[in-house]
Amino acid sequence: MTVAIDRATGKRRGEPGPRPGLGQRLKHGYQKHWYAYAMIAPVVIVLGVLVLYPLVYGLYLTLTDANSLNTARTIGVNHIDATYKFIGLDNYQDILFGPTAYDRFWSHFIWTVVWTALCVTLHYTIGLGLALLLNQKLRGRTLYRLILILPWAVPTFVTVFGWRFMLADGGIINSALDALHLPSPLWLEDTFWQRFAAIMVNTWCGVPFMMLSLLGGLQSIDSSLYEAAEMDGASAWQRFRYVTLPGLRSVSSTVVLLGIIWTFNQFAIIFLLFGNTAPDAQILVTWAYYLGFGQQPRDFAQSAAYGILLLAILIVFTSFYRRWLNRNEQQLAI
Repeated sequence: MTVAIDRATGKRRGEPGPRPGLGQRLKHGYQKHWYAYAMIAPVVIVLGVLVLYPLVYGLYLTLTDANSLNTARTIGVNHIDATYKFIGLDNYQDILFGPTAYDRFWSHFIWTVVWTALCVTLHYTIGLGLALLLNQKLRGRTLYRLILILPWAVPTFVTVFGWRFMLADGGIINSALDALHLPSPLWLEDTFWQRFAAIMVNTWCGVPFMMLSLLGGLQSIDSSLYEAAEMDGASAWQRFRYVTLPGLRSVSSTVVLLGIIWTFNQFAIIFLLFGNTAPDAQILVTWAYYLGFGQQPRDFAQSAAYGILLLAILIVFTSFYRRWLNRNEQQLAI
């Protein structure tokens, strides 16, 4: 084998030169892709102001004992400087392992997990049933779609206030139950019925999104697969199990993940339905709001710590969920 050597440099011809430094690589990348950086610069600035700064500042607050009595404030013409101090991880220690940890965190965490699991299960099963129904050739199918989308199109506060009026003691629901000689639950006062009502309202608001997403997934399944299954004598259940569900796998995995994240952080429904009057029906995000803005003195440090814990829980869950999906897809591909 003959190797050509450059007499001037002593290097073999075709041999790659030394790797340029980081500064040179950044300069080269900027010169080559400056237009891309210019296009994404506004988005990066907005994200930095609206997301990154509050996140970093909130993380800093979790390491202090900041509350409404020791933060900087202005009363009339007098300005009072902040006097809160750095306390390290004491807030996390108190929230997770303190003497009131169960009442203040773990009870709300358990209820948040139950709330999320029940709501997402109802969203998916009811949404899938309606999507299968609307995927059939029905007379007036477009009208049915419009009617079923309405709960999603109406602003959330309008929907929740409407439910609040209906669930009140003299509301239409209890009046109908009285007319049928059935017991009238205390929807807005009793803890069990408060939680039941919250799940019911959230299901009402969340089903249309799931229905539309799954309907789009159903319409993307190749109809020849159903025709081949029918020719093989497959029953309706077998077509659903071996054609429909595998065809919806990618859509289902995405919408279920989104549903879990949204429901876990669902603030509007519980807050608008109960305000601060239902402490046992509060999920973690509404409880964090209560600590920071619904009590006196307002505990900014612990409220921020709840926010960081919520973020950490969702990041861990999403990582395991994606790994679980990838492992299942690899097993199915074998």
